[in-house]
Amino acid sequence: MSEVVRLQLIGLSVVGVGILALLFIRGTFIRVVGFVSIVLGLFTLVSLSIPQMASLPPVEEKFDIATVKTPTDLATIGQKVFFSKGQCALCHTIGPSESARCPDLKGIGAKLSREFLYESLTQPQAYIYQDYRVEGMAKEYPATMPYINKNPIGLSKNEILAVIAFLQQMSGEPISIAVSELAAPEPAPAVPVQKAAESGPIAVAQAH
Repeated sequence: MSEVVRLQLIGLSVVGVGILALLFIRGTFIRVVGFVSIVLGLFTLVSLSIPQMASLPPVEEKFDIATVKTPTDLATIGQKVFFSKGQCALCHTIGPSESARCPDLKGIGAKLSREFLYESLTQPQAYIYQDYRVEGMAKEYPATMPYINKNPIGLSKNEILAVIAFLQQMSGEPISIAVSELAAPEPAPAVPVQKAAESGPIAVAQAH
């Protein structure tokens, strides 16, 4: 018996007890308790009847270099990486926000060079940005920028360049990253022919 079915049976039992209390008991207090039990039981049954959707992590975007024909294509992939695998939107906002845990990235592609952006993503502790939104002395932002080219995020160089292209496009700037700068994916290691040949006699011997 699943947990949902068990809770539904409990809700039905509570409703049944409440109905019995209203029908056969004359005491005012008990009747009020019975009425409240019916309401709570019905509320439980209605809430359990609503289909539940599993909360799953965002689907990891696959970076297929063959699909990138123009810098705009690169920026499109960078936008997907920004909001999914890169996890950038967990702390950064695109536009002013009082709840921002890290600097606002609106227009950042027009303020910083691509080299500075790349360094900020791969060596985030090189420069520490201060939060000037409060009165008095500026303070550090509550969240520390992680190294996005290392675990647990682990963006590849192509993905980092795609994010930079997205930040430049979002800021109304021309994308300064050419498609030719993208690194070709490394081929899968081939099985040595010698090992394959060595395994042949063993397999034949086992068959015999």
